[in-house]
Amino acid sequence: MNLNKNVKIEFKPFLRWWGRELAFLIPAKIRQFFHAPRVAIIIRPINEQFEFSYEINGQQEILTTVARDISSAEIVKNLISPDRFKNAIFILRLSNHDALNKTLNLPLAAQTNVLQVVSYELDRYSPFKADQIYFATRLERIDTEAAQLIVQLMIVPRKSLETLYQNCKTLDISLDYVDVENCPNDLQKLHSAYNLLPPHLQPKIANTPRRVIAGLVALLVILSVASLALPVWLEYQAVENLQAKIAKIEKEVKAVKTLQAEMDTMREENQALINEKTATPLVVSILNEISRLMKDDSWLSYLQYSEGQLQLQGESPTASNLLADLEASDYFAKANFVSPVTQDKASGMERFQISAEITKPANSENSDVTTEITETATETVSESADETPTETTVEDVTTEEAVTENGTPQE
Repeated sequence: MNLNKNVKIEFKPFLRWWGRELAFLIPAKIRQFFHAPRVAIIIRPINEQFEFSYEINGQQEILTTVARDISSAEIVKNLISPDRFKNAIFILRLSNHDALNKTLNLPLAAQTNVLQVVSYELDRYSPFKADQIYFATRLERIDTEAAQLIVQLMIVPRKSLETLYQNCKTLDISLDYVDVENCPNDLQKLHSAYNLLPPHLQPKIANTPRRVIAGLVALLVILSVASLALPVWLEYQAVENLQAKIAKIEKEVKAVKTLQAEMDTMREENQALINEKTATPLVVSILNEISRLMKDDSWLSYLQYSEGQLQLQGESPTASNLLADLEASDYFAKANFVSPVTQDKASGMERFQISAEITKPANSENSDVTTEITETATETVSESADETPTETTVEDVTTEEAVTENGTPQE
């Protein structure tokens, strides 16, 4: 088995074979409705006459015999005018006296170009020169064992065929095929038939049907491609629209996330201010506690409150008792004398200067104030979500320095 052999794929024979196989599955009546049997009028030259016969489904019927001159033109016209001959093809069938045929054995490699191979060796196969004859070949069979092609070669002298052709033209007959009596063409297999009639004498096939068929085939191809491409294109457009919407939504989500981050930052800053504010008691509470601790016989001449530190100056009969009271209070821690206690000679009172740290009581009265500030800050941040972010400030209610100078005792 030769695996290096070139394989030639021929689509037309394949399509014909496929069509015949499919047609075999169709009932005969339906097949005949779409594919009418071939009808042919066979013309045989006999001496100086033409014998006309009618062939259909392999059966022939002799019609008439007429002379090969102009006198028979009217007879031939009336003969082929009936409707049953309307689609008939005209075949000039030559006898063995008018044409020669010979069986040739050619190598299998010549299958793709049999005519060319025979034309090179034509002088060996006929007693005529190549320019004196018309020839045709027909493949009979393939001998795979001997790797040979069995080919029938048909030869007819040019002068003889051209004379017969002119006689047919005189009778207003346009020939379709010319074959030989002992190698006739099969009407049902004209796609593989041979034809001794040279191409320049064959009837011209109208291009209009071919163009119509070609146009229909092109339209079918376009519609097929469109039917495949249109859904893909529509899906592509849908994906593009979805991607555009997703991009728009992502942009909005990014803006929302940015705003949310700003809100979180503002909330943290507000919370830091609130925590700083609530870390120490209110100044009012501190003053109220100092007023409660001071006795009626004591008074302050100086008070300073800054950064969690309290400075007190004044006079009291017993400054040490005041220091003890400050230490016992929940508002003060680390209370001590900044300078030594001195005795006022005029009044007999003790002058003192006390320093203490401010602390936040466990249950302070400013817890309600803290809650109120927290709620106010939350509402402020929430309202800013619908507006352009602005700088938020909380009024510093811490008194940096409170100085009280009073010459009279405080109650």
